[in-house]
Amino acid sequence: MDSFIQKLVDKHKCTHEAPTTPEISIWLMSVMSLLFPEVTDKRHTSPEDIKNALIQIESGLRDLLYRTAHCIPEKCETAADSFIPGLSAIYDDLLLDLEAFMHCDPAARSTYEVVRSYPGFFAIFTYRIAHQLQKSNVPLIPRILGEYAHSKTGIDIHPSAAIGKSFFIDHGTGVVIGETAVIGNHVKIYQGVTLGALSVDKTMSGVKRHPTVGDHTIIYSGATILGGNTVIGKDCIIGGNVWLTTSVPDGTKVYHSADNKFVKKLNKTQNEENL
Repeated sequence: MDSFIQKLVDKHKCTHEAPTTPEISIWLMSVMSLLFPEVTDKRHTSPEDIKNALIQIESGLRDLLYRTAHCIPEKCETAADSFIPGLSAIYDDLLLDLEAFMHCDPAARSTYEVVRSYPGFFAIFTYRIAHQLQKSNVPLIPRILGEYAHSKTGIDIHPSAAIGKSFFIDHGTGVVIGETAVIGNHVKIYQGVTLGALSVDKTMSGVKRHPTVGDHTIIYSGATILGGNTVIGKDCIIGGNVWLTTSVPDGTKVYHSADNKFVKKLNKTQNEENL
């Protein structure tokens, strides 16, 4: 037991300092509350209020960065300084995402409903914030943001993935989008879709291992698309439960044919035996 205790003491001494996940998520929600007041009862009703809120967001980010021991001070300043100027473009992209939800989902009654209750929109919102930080070479925090959204929604998007405009994720549970995935504009993805690697090998770090998806493509539930050389063309439809490790050209529909299904009718005795 003494040896075990000493191991824990040594671990606590050498572990890098970093802000907690709740602290990072509170900062994230401060950004969302400013961009989408639907999620809060706080309102900023004057330009001065908005300016003060932006100052607080930048100050909060700066504090998180400086408390991350992995971060070089010069990079902290660069990342914090560039975040607020880049927030306008992020907001524009999110409004296009919001339009995609309204256009694609017949169950969506209002943008208010989407912002407040759709896990796909929250996952995309978090991704776009984390992606901006990732582009500024912020360590650790983008991944924590991604995993926070993953824990809340069941949607796992790596902050380094490149995702275009007007992105729509319906239902969302079980969606995985890997680090080097590239997704075009006006793409729709349903639950259980994986954009993954063909194999997991540490030597492939930094290598494109995840697929590319072209503009205006729809990927239905349960589809698995693997490999960095796999390119799904524009205007494609990938059917449910399809497994793809090779590229398909523009305008292709890929699906399981009913002719390939094996159906065997069981008699009553066999059914009872299988219960």
